[in-house]
Amino acid sequence: MSATIRVAAAPISWGVCEVPGWGRMLDAPTVLGEMAELGVQATELGPPGYLPRDPAELRALLGKYDLKLVGGFLAVVLHTEQEKALAEAEESAALFAACGGDVLVLAAATGLDGYDARPQLSGTEWATLVETAGQIRDIARGHGLRTVLHPHVGTHVEQQAEVERFLADSDLGLCLDTGHLMIGGTDPVELAKRFPERVEHVHLKDVREDLAAEVRAGSLGYTEAVGRGLYVPLGEGDVDVASMVRSVQAAGYDGWYVLEQDTALGAASPDDVPRRDTERSLAELAKIVESL
Repeated sequence: MSATIRVAAAPISWGVCEVPGWGRMLDAPTVLGEMAELGVQATELGPPGYLPRDPAELRALLGKYDLKLVGGFLAVVLHTEQEKALAEAEESAALFAACGGDVLVLAAATGLDGYDARPQLSGTEWATLVETAGQIRDIARGHGLRTVLHPHVGTHVEQQAEVERFLADSDLGLCLDTGHLMIGGTDPVELAKRFPERVEHVHLKDVREDLAAEVRAGSLGYTEAVGRGLYVPLGEGDVDVASMVRSVQAAGYDGWYVLEQDTALGAASPDDVPRRDTERSLAELAKIVESL
């Protein structure tokens, strides 16, 4: 499989999240060790403070597990307080680049804790969001990184109309996150076919449409839905992952496929759940690649 596509993982698949009260978090040696044991080649960074922010320390830690750094997720408020967003982007981009990463995965945070609510933006605020994203792209480019916009539940680019509006108003590439797109009402397979040249990074998820529909309708909070099993191993949900992979491969995509299944571990959740689910996803992805 590694000869055909590049596969990475992310700490969120082990329940490691920046949202206060999200759930129990496993320690970094456990998470990175299990990634390595499963044959994953690289990882995204995870939330600020989980892995070292000192480049030498981070390189040494990843090297211990023979993992590369893909880059990382940066959820910042883009529609106001530009200087703060740009400062955070500068710090993250410098760290990613110093440790061999090549992509900054940007999300348009609301400024609220978590992803369960989001206020509406004015036209002026939307224009500021697009402008700030472009400035972050330039900062990252100065460090040799690409910046991709990540449509994400509970951010200001979530629903299909917002995704298409951003693609029209900005020249940033897209993080094609199969789960968040579907929850937001966008068919990731169709989006990949319509905008193949904009797909510059891929997060692979599978989701249960019954729970996704409740989140979309506002009758179920995102955090609660994750706790109830919104995300499932690849091939066990309602996203047509195989068609999406075939589509982007046919369009010439040669970037990372990041297994990034949002997971929340409760007090009674067995520690082996993340490893088991990631192993099942890897097995399904291997089947998909063999069929290409």
